[in-house]
Amino acid sequence: MRNFSNTYIYTFSIVMVVIVALLLSLAAMQLKPFQDKNIEVEKKQNILASVHINSTPVDAVDLYSKYITESFVLNNKGEKLEGEDAFKIDLKTEISKPAAQRSLPVFVGTLDNGSKAYIVPLRGKGLWGPIWGYVSLQPDLNTIYGTIFDHQGETPGLGAEITMDWFEKPFTGKTIFKDSTEFVSVKVLKGGAPEGDPHAVDAISGGTITSKALEAMLDTCLVQYKTYFLNNRQ
Repeated sequence: MRNFSNTYIYTFSIVMVVIVALLLSLAAMQLKPFQDKNIEVEKKQNILASVHINSTPVDAVDLYSKYITESFVLNNKGEKLEGEDAFKIDLKTEISKPAAQRSLPVFVGTLDNGSKAYIVPLRGKGLWGPIWGYVSLQPDLNTIYGTIFDHQGETPGLGAEITMDWFEKPFTGKTIFKDSTEFVSVKVLKGGAPEGDPHAVDAISGGTITSKALEAMLDTCLVQYKTYFLNNRQ
């Protein structure tokens, strides 16, 4: 068996590490456009889902172009910001900024019956990682038209149930303002919401922490749009 010097072994190891790193970097660069496209398509699917439009990776882009007819960005005073692309706003980055410096995206869907729905993104912190989603509002900018929620690593069978239809559907028809002007958001109540409560839904049994985290996400994200909602309701 041939014996190699330490210098040879170290040099060979360094060369191999550099080659592998270069190959991985090249592969990442080649795959990035495809990864970016997949992220774009998934985002469009989620926005569509918040207004009850089912889509697939194949037809999501076309359906988005058909139904999402307007988008814009607001500041925390409810004023539109010129030259901003709502789709490119990274909410994770925005919520790390002071409230006065945040850019707040809004998407407007025009439905088959001609009515409009106003869609805003959500992002918060769950039990094991980030949670996020979209909520759409009717033209009164008070009544929820639809929701879609997702997560990175909530517990299967418990907190992960925020993605299920049975959890999302009860939000439809709930209102985020009390007596027209008092912002109250929607509460997610352990033990069940009182029957007929327009501002509450049932929490997930055994998933209380994730349920309350989602409640906090709704409250902290939607309240930023309060001024716009009050000034532009129809």
